[in-house]
Amino acid sequence: MILALIQKIETCDNLLKSASYLAVQLKKKFGILLINNKKEELIEKEKSYLNSKMNSLQLLSQPDQIFFTTSGKELPEICEKVEALFLLIQLPDDSKKNIRFWLSQCRELRIPYVLFKDSFSSLDLSRVIVPINFLEEEIEKAQFASAFGRFCGSKIIILLANDYGSKARQTAEKMKELFDKFQLNYTLEKGNADSFKIENEAVQLAIEENVGMVFVSASREYGLDDIVFGPKELHLVKKSPVPILLVNPRGDLYALCN
Repeated sequence: MILALIQKIETCDNLLKSASYLAVQLKKKFGILLINNKKEELIEKEKSYLNSKMNSLQLLSQPDQIFFTTSGKELPEICEKVEALFLLIQLPDDSKKNIRFWLSQCRELRIPYVLFKDSFSSLDLSRVIVPINFLEEEIEKAQFASAFGRFCGSKIIILLANDYGSKARQTAEKMKELFDKFQLNYTLEKGNADSFKIENEAVQLAIEENVGMVFVSASREYGLDDIVFGPKELHLVKKSPVPILLVNPRGDLYALCN
């Protein structure tokens, strides 16, 4: 299931279009999770408003189910219960405080997730960029990039960190083997930045070359600087004008597709 978490119905048009598009392209069910801490009698009114909006948008697919929760503090449990394979979280408030809150709720997720700002256009996955640094968990992004290449026709840009070592290059070669297996359209480009800054370069490249999404591995662990100033993904999400697909670095991540 492609799950869309909605916080503000009035401004969720592009999120709904994007979730519906993904569901159709990936041949998955489409579900909506509404955060609602209002009185019981207002829930049906809100659901009716949402249905009216979806009808007016003429979505490619209508949601199979609509779920309700009072907060986002049980996201991993909800995603597991509904068998979500991809999560889009609406960000009507893209302040650092709010981004940090949702990143915290997503730390235990086993699926890829996107913090989707209201300022984003609906998803255009014709071109996606996958920056590669020296960390071994970077290979986890390959399965999701290949899914977009196979089912959405995405051109994949592998952006290799400019390092002295060979770890990033070895990961890129493994990705190429997978992409070649499915005969995907991809290019390998060497960045100017090293492993510590390659994701920032990827965001800038996305702006310059009209790329629709950047793939980023979330921080493995939070150091003192991350706790005080926020992890790298907070700053990337905050400044990026395109969606950032985040993958938690865990060995048992769900696969988006077989």
